[in-house]
Amino acid sequence: MSARRILIADDDPAILKALSTRCRRMGFEVDTATNGLQMLLKARRTSPDLIIVDVNMPELDGLTASFHLLEPGGPPVDVIVVTGVSSAETLERCEAMGMFLACKRTDFWLDISRALIEIFPQMAEAIATETDALAAAAKEVPTQPRVLVVDDDEQVGQFLASRLKKLGIDVLFAPNAARALRLAAGHFPSVVVTDYHMPEGDADFLITRLRSYPATALIPVIVLSAKDLDLSTEKLLKRDVLGYPGAIGIFKKSFDVSGLFETIQHYCCAGPKRDPAA
Repeated sequence: MSARRILIADDDPAILKALSTRCRRMGFEVDTATNGLQMLLKARRTSPDLIIVDVNMPELDGLTASFHLLEPGGPPVDVIVVTGVSSAETLERCEAMGMFLACKRTDFWLDISRALIEIFPQMAEAIATETDALAAAAKEVPTQPRVLVVDDDEQVGQFLASRLKKLGIDVLFAPNAARALRLAAGHFPSVVVTDYHMPEGDADFLITRLRSYPATALIPVIVLSAKDLDLSTEKLLKRDVLGYPGAIGIFKKSFDVSGLFETIQHYCCAGPKRDPAA
């Protein structure tokens, strides 16, 4: 039997990549679109078995594009609608058209996997296996507060580490985003403190990757920058990714670390969080 085809449409590259990767691992053939109009054109040309589409997208919103595809006389296709903010109106519109709804929140992937199993019951084992694998990726939470400092400037790391250790906090150091991801997945820090500008992936890249895995999805991230960031960049860093929070704080690098350390201590005292879906 040929692989089932899924068309995933979302203008958030982090969500698009995470969903595409997970669906491919389950054995689906995946195509993508970054706006509603592109999704509509691709769906009419390729006739996928399923479309996963975000509500809010440029060119044409996901609901309107889906309604065009589900008009009488068109080829049958299942649709999972993805939204950051669920409303009674959106739910009613989806139910009226026989579409599934998944919200970008902590149980986002569970919403998706439940819908996939209902649509493709013959693939239930592969879908469940992928869901279980994501859950198994969650690590044991350490009892000692631990901060992961990410900066390509080793002196910054040493400065923060010396101050944090005096507060009884364990410190890990990574010079780039790739190393930080490995340390976060293996040691589950209470907080990640990362420089914004780094040569091999900036803070936004690191946040989106952390939010893509259950083991690291809920780790609070604080961003440091040598320069003031503009409002659009700050908004980008603080946006939700896959239903999880973005940066919980943005600070300018300074020898006065009182505000930074107050935020770090707050989250260290609260303890590390785990994805309840994991």
